[in-house]
Amino acid sequence: MNFEEILYRAQQGDETAINQIVEMYRPLLIKSALVNGRFDEDLFQELVVETLKCIQYYRERK
Repeated sequence: MNFEEILYRAQQGDETAINQIVEMYRPLLIKSALVNGRFDEDLFQELVVETLKCIQYYRERK
């Protein structure tokens, strides 16, 4: 299954697809949640929330 199919399923509320996308981006989210070399769990959670918003608001440009 390609990313577009996973994204479509995630936008329809498929929890498995949502988890797949979050797992796909987890390394980037963790890296972005490092502040002065320390992991900031609150920042990580905010980044996950923003990722979930991006899944819902993404619309393909035609």
